[in-house]
Amino acid sequence: MAYFFPDEKALQEIGRQFGMTISDRDAASYHAVLDQMTPVFRAIEDMPDEKPAVRYPRTPGYRPGPDENPHKGWYYKTRIQGAAQGKLKGKTLAVKDNVCVAGVPMTNGASVLEGYTPDIDATVVTRVLDAGVEILGKAVCEYFCVAGNSATCSTGAVENPRAPGRSPGGSSNGSAALVAAGEVDMAIGADQAGSIRMPASFCGIVGLKPTYGLVPYTGAAGLDYTIDHLGPMTRTVADCALLLEAMAGDDGIDGRQRGREAQVYTDALGKGVKGLRIGVVKQGFGRPESEAGVDAAVRATLQRLKAQGAMVEEVSIPWHDTGSQIWLPVGMEGVFHAWAYGHGVGYGAIGAYPLSFMKAFDAWKAHADELAPTVKATILAGEVMYRQGGLLYGKVQNLRRRLRAEYDAKLADFDVLVMPTTPMSATPLTTREAPIEEVLGRSWEMLNNTCPFDLTGHPAISVCCGETEGRPVGFMIVGRHFDETTVFQVADAVHQD
Repeated sequence: MAYFFPDEKALQEIGRQFGMTISDRDAASYHAVLDQMTPVFRAIEDMPDEKPAVRYPRTPGYRPGPDENPHKGWYYKTRIQGAAQGKLKGKTLAVKDNVCVAGVPMTNGASVLEGYTPDIDATVVTRVLDAGVEILGKAVCEYFCVAGNSATCSTGAVENPRAPGRSPGGSSNGSAALVAAGEVDMAIGADQAGSIRMPASFCGIVGLKPTYGLVPYTGAAGLDYTIDHLGPMTRTVADCALLLEAMAGDDGIDGRQRGREAQVYTDALGKGVKGLRIGVVKQGFGRPESEAGVDAAVRATLQRLKAQGAMVEEVSIPWHDTGSQIWLPVGMEGVFHAWAYGHGVGYGAIGAYPLSFMKAFDAWKAHADELAPTVKATILAGEVMYRQGGLLYGKVQNLRRRLRAEYDAKLADFDVLVMPTTPMSATPLTTREAPIEEVLGRSWEMLNNTCPFDLTGHPAISVCCGETEGRPVGFMIVGRHFDETTVFQVADAVHQD
């Protein structure tokens, strides 16, 4: 619809919303001046948009039936064949449904976006296709990606292939389930509070949240610009390192990036841990929500690393507990503001703005009753904080520097820091129809060890280190900024299928 400028009465009403008293005469004056911008804005509307290119042919695909979707991890199935050669040739991949794949429907887990089809490929989609991968479709994710359980996605709960009747984690639940079930070799996930690492933990696969800005976020639906990460999810550490090689590096578009290029991360494999210094974060264990079997499996793995020649020592970082607290205003107010006032993208972000997505996203305001409980809770809490003048959000954005410094001080003495990824193994599966308290509790109970590193931007990987009561246990390894190589080196020594 063409841009238009409202009349004088509408200007007076806008003024009243902001506490202004605008007389009829003043309204006419403002209108006379401001309406002169209308031809300029209409000219901008007529300019061609600058959109990333779409280079590989594809068909929209189809919604798979139950026989093709036993764990309900697929949203859409299609086939997009990448380049004839490349490091990912012969590999198959699923794309989380918050990442744009041109011509293939995308909902970001939300019923309010049903019918939306992107017109661009995310940078990471183009890169993995350039590397020869075959994309088999879009993986289900939680409603707007704000749940760590599998209770909110509009297509129904995804089931954990490694723990029947249990949650696969979230919000990259479909990605994790498809990899764990062997339906694809690898998947793309997104992580703002642990949404790659938590489902990797629950499903017993490998999931990396890279250093903030290493992988371009261009073409993906985010939550808050300061915590958005895309990363690889695979069954093996080798494939995870290989997929990161294809995804990483500056794309010249995403302002989160800092000019770092991809490294040959697979060179870290097979080196062992002899001589490495591993700091065991005390605060990551024995939490109120911790399962004894999870802590025991992680500590047993640490003894194995020690026997392989690593120096293993417990360290105390009290601010680790503070990290999960100061994440909340970003995850609530920051996310709410992007939804309510930023058309699903936010203002001030440097990058590619997916205009078609922004237009489609605003449909939620006319269908708010459809929103999942986690989304409604975020909107309610976010508006309450917003009415406090944005001071909580601003304060924690300042405090994140202190949080990063606390980890960096230990990483000056140790090569990596470790702890359980999630304090518990896969939790019982629930649904959106459960009581609100249950949906919210199950959605957010597992993120206390993971969310601090979305604030600080450190690379963090989850690998399976064993089981408790037949359920996988995630072992999290945190490294220095842009030192994914050492993270992979330790992960390779830890990982157990």
